Parts: sequence; structure tokens; C-alpha cells
Amino acid sequence: MSEPTTHPSDEPLGALVHRLSEQVPELVRSELRLAQAELAQKGRKAGIGVGMFTGAGLLAFFGVATLVATAVIALALVLPLWASGLIVAGVLLVAALGAALAGRNEVAAATPPAPERAIAGVREDVSVIKGGRA
Repeated sequence: MSEPTTHPSDEPLGALVHRLSEQVPELVRSELRLAQAELAQKGRKAGIGVGMFTGAGLLAFFGVATLVATAVIALALVLPLWASGLIVAGVLLVAALGAALAGRNEVAAATPPAPERAIAGVREDVSVIKGGRA
């Protein structure tokens, strides 16, 4: 034989408050875990974006260095050697642009850094505790 289950509205107020006081800490802990996971994910994306910006800067540096070498070659020797230097510089600068755009997209995907899902969950929990609907 199964025990008759009591409907929550049949429980005394003290029992409901006691149950609530037991459930709220677990609810807060789970929301904190969600916030931590969300921030860690956004931090990884921001790190990837910063790394790509760094790579773009390095490629741009090599592009400028190659342009300088091209200018030196063009002035020192009036030969087609400068054209190959100019092509290499152009390729490096185009690669730097591509890395910069990809890095910008990664950083944009990581913002805003606030844990949005966790904040929405806490707001919903507060409204439920206040007697609202989920």
C-alpha cells in the first residue's frame, strides 16, 4: 500500500518554509556552478581571440619588415628581385588581416562577459520564490 501523498498546499507553512530553506542553498550553488562554467567558456573564447590578435600583429610586423627589405633591394639593385619581396609582403599583410578579423570575431563571441544564463536563472528563481510563475 502506498502512502497518501500530501499536496503542497495541505502542508503547514512552517514545513514549507523549512523545505524552502533546505532547497535555496542548493539552488544558489547550482546557479554559481552555471555562472562559473559560463565564465570559463567565455574566457577561453577571449583567450583565443587575443592569441589571434597577437598572431596578426606578428604577421603585420613581418609584412612591414619585408616591405623595408623590398625597399632596400629596390634601391640597391634595380632588378626584378624587389617584385618578389613585394609579393611576399602583400601575402603576409593579407594573412595578418585575416587573423585580425578572425580574432575580432572570437572576442566578439566572448562578450559580454557576464554569465547571462545564470543571471536569467537567478531572476527566474527569485520570481518563483516571490510567488510568481516560471
